Amino acid sequence: MSSFDFDQLTADKVSRHYGRQRALTRVSLSVRAGEIIGLLGPNGAGKSTLLGILATLLAPSSGSVRYGDRSVRALGSALRQRIGFLSHDLQLYPELTARENLEFFARLYGVSTPELLVNEALDCARLVGRADDPIVGFSRGMRQRLALERALLHEPRLVLLDEPFTGLDDRSIDDLVERLRALGRSDRIVIFATHDLDIAEKVLDRAIVLRNGRIGVLSDSGGTLRDRYRGFLANTNEQQRNLAGG
Repeated sequence: MSSFDFDQLTADKVSRHYGRQRALTRVSLSVRAGEIIGLLGPNGAGKSTLLGILATLLAPSSGSVRYGDRSVRALGSALRQRIGFLSHDLQLYPELTARENLEFFARLYGVSTPELLVNEALDCARLVGRADDPIVGFSRGMRQRLALERALLHEPRLVLLDEPFTGLDDRSIDDLVERLRALGRSDRIVIFATHDLDIAEKVLDRAIVLRNGRIGVLSDSGGTLRDRYRGFLANTNEQQRNLAGG
């Protein structure tokens, strides 16, 4: 595995266009090791696009992303070994067992003790009893837990999660909240996109809001995270109506 590491992630005026459609417009943010960031916004706001760019799976149309003081182009594969990404597509092979999936990705990541880490991951996912079953028969929640462990096998510095609470029962949600807190305590950079605001409030250090591909400012006061988010949407809707009215 690469010895490269970093303690800060910086996006500087990042835009992403698909033809005439603007998915992101001049998005800037900075996150330090140990921070847990919630990425909020309506469907189509650009959350998944931003995560894809931070994960190096998409290139920005303009702007830049730095990992520490270095760019994607300068780092290449050394950087990708420091990133763990859980997307809507869980990146698991349904015909393989839970153990085989984890062993496959452990080899890809080049981890030094794959058998030990796979056993620990199965335990964390509460799948030891189903370790040798093909995952085609798993529920969405079981596959979600397995995919999370797949993303964390190589102890990445940057952890990017797209709707990580999808399909999880109450116990699994509590486990994931504690897992995210532990990642923050171990100086990981954690960024997750979610619509589950009540759950997110239990774990995030701060929230970043995207609306129509642009970063918005969420008030630090005014009640719960859900209340402040609703207030943000109401204010932006009012601003748009005022602009439309001339």
